[in-house]
Amino acid sequence: MTIKIFVTGTGIISAIGNNEREVLESVKTGKSGIGISKLLQTIYSKEIPVGEVQCNNKELSDLAKISNKLPNSRTSLLGIIAAKEAVLNAGIKDINEYRTGLISATTIGGMDKSEHFYRNFRKDKTKGKLRYISTHDCGESTQKIAKELNIHGFYTTINTACSSSANAVMLGARLIRNGFADRIIAGGTDALCLFTLNGFNSLMILDHNLCKPFDETRNGLNIGEGAGYIVMESEDCIKKSGKLPLAELTGYGNACDAYHQTASSPEGEGAYLAMSKAFASGDIKPEMIDYINAHGTGTTNNDLSEGIALQRIFGNNVPYFSSTKSATGHTLGASGGIQAVLSIMAIRNKIIFQSLNFNQQMKELTICPVQQRIDNFNVKHVLSNSFGFGGNNTSLIFSAV
Repeated sequence: MTIKIFVTGTGIISAIGNNEREVLESVKTGKSGIGISKLLQTIYSKEIPVGEVQCNNKELSDLAKISNKLPNSRTSLLGIIAAKEAVLNAGIKDINEYRTGLISATTIGGMDKSEHFYRNFRKDKTKGKLRYISTHDCGESTQKIAKELNIHGFYTTINTACSSSANAVMLGARLIRNGFADRIIAGGTDALCLFTLNGFNSLMILDHNLCKPFDETRNGLNIGEGAGYIVMESEDCIKKSGKLPLAELTGYGNACDAYHQTASSPEGEGAYLAMSKAFASGDIKPEMIDYINAHGTGTTNNDLSEGIALQRIFGNNVPYFSSTKSATGHTLGASGGIQAVLSIMAIRNKIIFQSLNFNQQMKELTICPVQQRIDNFNVKHVLSNSFGFGGNNTSLIFSAV
C-alpha cells in the first residue's frame, strides 16, 4: 500500500507579507509586492522593479527571534522565519518526537553578505568582516534553520535553480514514503542580491516594468525574495497525534529535457514530462485538477513553453491557471516552496488566484490565465509547476483532505 503524505503546517514570507495571514490578505485583494528596491543598494534601484520583503535584516532578526549580532545572511533569516511558522502551525511541540528532517533549498545562499564583505575587503584587507564568509555556502542557511528548529537528525540542501524547493518537497515525500523519515520540513529560501539581479539582467530577461505572465506583450520577469516551507508527515504520525492535516501531497514528478542552459524547449517537453510524471505517481488524473499555480515567469520563452505543455497534457480542457509570481516576483530557489504554500491556501480558502497585469492573449495559445480572483470555488486538486535552468522541471500535486 502506498504511504500517504500529509501537509500539517505551512509558513511563508514574501514581498506581499511577512506571514501566512498577511500573504493571504494580499492575494485576496490583488496586491503586488513588486516595486522600487529600498533595501538592495543597486544602480538599477529605480530602473528594475523587484519583489522585496519590506524588512531590513535587523527587523528580520526580530521576527526570527534571534540575535541581530550573529553573522546571519538574509537568506538564513527569511528561511528561519518561514520554517518556524510552518512548525508552529503544525502544532509540533517536540520536534524530535518522530524522525524529523529538514530539506531546504536555495540558489544564492549568503551571497548578499559576501557582496558586502568583498567591497569592504577591496577597500581595506585588514578590516574585512571575515566572520561573514562562513555564511556564503548554500548549506550554511540550512544548518542555521535546522539549529533554530532544534533538528539534530537529517538535514540537507537542494540547489537545482528555480525548481529547488519543489525538489526539496519531492525528496522529503520520498524519504517518508520509503521509511527513512516520519516527518520532513521542506521548502526554500532566497534573498535578493546584486549577483542575481545583475546576472538575470545580463541575460536580458528582466522586465523594467511589472511582469505580465502569459501576456502577448510580456517582456521578462521580476526578481523577488522570500521563503516558503511545509511540514509533511506520514499517515502513522497523523493517526498517533490525531491532528487534522491541511492537505495531502498526492503527486510529484521531475524531468530534465536538457534542451539549453537557460531556455525551455519550444515544445514544452520538460514541462510536459514533469507534469506527466506527477500524474503517474499518484491516483490523480489531469481532468481532476481544479487549479494550476503555473511557473509563469513572464519571459517570452518560458510562458510559451509552459503554455504549450499545458495544452499538450490537458487538451482543450486546461483548468484555471495563474502565476502568483506576478505578485511575489520570481523568488528563484524559494519559488516552489512559496507556491506550495499558496497552493494549499487555495485549497483551504476555496480561492483561485488571479494573474496580475494580464491584458492580451498570446497568439500561439488558445488559453489565458485567470484575471479576476475566483471565490468560493471548491478547489480539490492543485498542480504547482517549478521549472529551472538547465531544464530541471518539477511538478507537485496537492489535494484536499
